[in-house]
Amino acid sequence: MRITNKIMRNNSLYNLNQNKILEDKLTNQMTTQSKIARPSDDPVTAIRALRLRSNVTYVTQYYEKNAQDADNWLTVTADALNTLNTILKDLYEKAGSAANKDLTSEDLSIILTQMDSLTKEFYSSGNVDYAGRYIFSGYRTDTPITFTAEDEKRLRENNTSYHIKEKLGFSDIDSFHYTDYSTLDTDKGGNGLVSGKSYEQDVTNTEMFRLRLSYDDLDAQGADGASKLTLTDGLGNPLTPDPVITEYADADEAYMAIAQGKETGVAYIPSTGELVFSKEYYEANFKEGQTFQVSYDKSSWVEGDINPAHYFECSETKDVGGGKTQTTVYNSESNTLPQDIYYDVGFNQKIQVNTTTDEVFSHDVKRDMDDFQRCLDQLKGIETQISDIEKKLTEFPEDSDEYQNWTRKLEAAKKAESYIREDIHTQFENQITRYQQYMDDNNIAITNNASRGSRLDLISERLMSQQETFKELQTDNEGIDITQAATELSSSELTYEAALMATGKIMQTNLMNYI
Repeated sequence: MRITNKIMRNNSLYNLNQNKILEDKLTNQMTTQSKIARPSDDPVTAIRALRLRSNVTYVTQYYEKNAQDADNWLTVTADALNTLNTILKDLYEKAGSAANKDLTSEDLSIILTQMDSLTKEFYSSGNVDYAGRYIFSGYRTDTPITFTAEDEKRLRENNTSYHIKEKLGFSDIDSFHYTDYSTLDTDKGGNGLVSGKSYEQDVTNTEMFRLRLSYDDLDAQGADGASKLTLTDGLGNPLTPDPVITEYADADEAYMAIAQGKETGVAYIPSTGELVFSKEYYEANFKEGQTFQVSYDKSSWVEGDINPAHYFECSETKDVGGGKTQTTVYNSESNTLPQDIYYDVGFNQKIQVNTTTDEVFSHDVKRDMDDFQRCLDQLKGIETQISDIEKKLTEFPEDSDEYQNWTRKLEAAKKAESYIREDIHTQFENQITRYQQYMDDNNIAITNNASRGSRLDLISERLMSQQETFKELQTDNEGIDITQAATELSSSELTYEAALMATGKIMQTNLMNYI
């Protein structure tokens, strides 16, 4: 075969171009620190690179974003729970101080004012948020657990009412004592005093039982006289026997009716949110293991009231204008509690980050303050009565019948005071146990939150290790040996220069030189 100059020139140019291609490839590798610039360079390496890059992306998302966000949520929750624990400890100590029988109504009033402030702070601490999301509100992260001042205005303007279904059990029935000294309140002017009468026998201290609902200031009976409250068993069926429920506007009126035997059924007090019954009725109609469902309406809401949507099956009805109303149902069978929030923090790994309201924030903490106020009002009332009687005694000679009658009345008043002080003492002693239970519930929530945090720490450590491993594998798969690449590049450059010299020398000679 005859080799012409053209053939030699074309071959030389081809070989020079291949040398330049190799040099360009090595230059790209040196610049990008990667073995391949396109999948066709090395399909096996390219496929492995795609998988490793996907793994690195996932691990980075889990480790640097999801796990970090979950850790922040758990940290904010832990701080809030620790604050609640401090508040409950303070309430526990205040209850112990208030159990002293020698305290006056002024002393108790000071303590209760402090306890009321702590109670408000207890629920305010539940409205803590993380990045604009309320951490104790379950799925409703845009809704605080208590109504705000803006909510109160909105609820009032829209005539908003909630129909609430509250489930209670036999263990929710508690007892209290009511001191009836109503005979001492009549005719303070002294007219009508019965000579020789012993008023002490008219002072009674009656044990009563009740179901205390989660809210007070409930809606009273409608225009048709029918009560807006129904009491059924846990399945919504009528109780056996079906109780006769009488609605009372005033708590003292209801307590007095039971104490005097005038009320033999169930006394419903919308203003205090109580269903009260006598000891005889309780023993005859209630038994261990019994469950109840109490349905009632509440349309009067104030700042600080707990939003029932976080606790109960309920429906919200509000005016939307044009004579129309809108009803929203919460916590129905298709949307039940609890509302646990989980974060994806690893491959097929999830962790719960939230603590729900029902785990920590009991309505009872607020309702207990209502009971304390009732006891304090009774104590103030009897102290005022005693003071008035003692002043009245100074108006009569000691040997007069009036003086003797007022003295007997004073003895009866002091008997009532003794009853009331004993009831207050018992109330606060029992409250110490209740606050201890609240602290136990809060400590369980703290422990659960800490356990999640510990598990998240272990997951984060593993994710960090996985991230380092995948990045190392990615580097090994795609990366180059810089020393080897530099050596190959230098060799390629020398080869290219030598090829240029050889080609140039060959091209200088052709067939015409020999003719």
